[in-house]
Amino acid sequence: MRVLVTGVAGFIGMHCALRLIERGDEVVGVDNLSPYYSVDLKRARLRQIPSGRLSWHELDIADGHALRRLFEDTHPDAVLHLAAQAGVRYSLENPGSYIQSNLVGFANILECCRHIKPRHLVFASSSSVYGSNTKLPYSESDNVDHPVSLYAATKKSNELMAHAYSHLFGIETTGLRYFTVYGPWGRPDMSPWLFADAIMQGRPIQVFNHGDMQRDFTYIDDIVEGTLRVLDKPSRYAIYNIGNHSPVQLLDYVAAMERALGKKATIEMKPMQPGDVKATYADTSTLAAHVGFAPHTPLDVGLGRFAKWFKDYHGLT
Repeated sequence: MRVLVTGVAGFIGMHCALRLIERGDEVVGVDNLSPYYSVDLKRARLRQIPSGRLSWHELDIADGHALRRLFEDTHPDAVLHLAAQAGVRYSLENPGSYIQSNLVGFANILECCRHIKPRHLVFASSSSVYGSNTKLPYSESDNVDHPVSLYAATKKSNELMAHAYSHLFGIETTGLRYFTVYGPWGRPDMSPWLFADAIMQGRPIQVFNHGDMQRDFTYIDDIVEGTLRVLDKPSRYAIYNIGNHSPVQLLDYVAAMERALGKKATIEMKPMQPGDVKATYADTSTLAAHVGFAPHTPLDVGLGRFAKWFKDYHGLT
């Protein structure tokens, strides 16, 4: 199967591409190498993917003409759309990048799928669509009409856009609401990297809402397994949570990070940040019923693997 993976130099994109290649699929990779965070890190991820099995294209999905040419040239059997402008807090500073990548870019993906007709389009949504919902765990049937960040609003928009295209043009489309993904080769703007870097350098870590927060941390291998199982099982239109179904208190998470790194943290308590939410918690029963799998890696195990990679990557002891 030929799979077009957008955001292939990203955290989830790299890991999915590796797994697809390992199982014998051909990967057409797309990424614009956005400088939102380290381009060197993105290039290092690309070097982990066997070049002989990856057809790599540096391309911005907001460029509709270039994207259409790529679809016409490659005719992918399936599309795994992971490219996006990420980050809740950055959307307060640079909203235009979210409109271009997450709305214009996604509209271009849908148009290409409308004309080229791959057998399945799977796209990354986010747990952020649940906004300030207080009912836990989050279920796919919950109301998601009250996003508290522009990033969340663009992801909810993607789900609506995909529903319309699926209904109008018969595109088999599935959205995955990812919950706080972490692991080796993760993003430097996410808390595992930020906390590990601060702890190893002896700097204080910032703990928001004075520690009164919960997150459903989901290990990257589980994310890849769930994503590819969904990719292999097309639906006319579906949305699934993909999280660990095991929320962790923020201070317990810090303690787990300290154990993984073998070093204590200095904690600096901060108030809640704009656009943030107090808790995330995934109900994964619908995903499990559909593909027979739900994430399950314990936090201590996942953080242990992340900490080992982080030290190796930075040459730390």
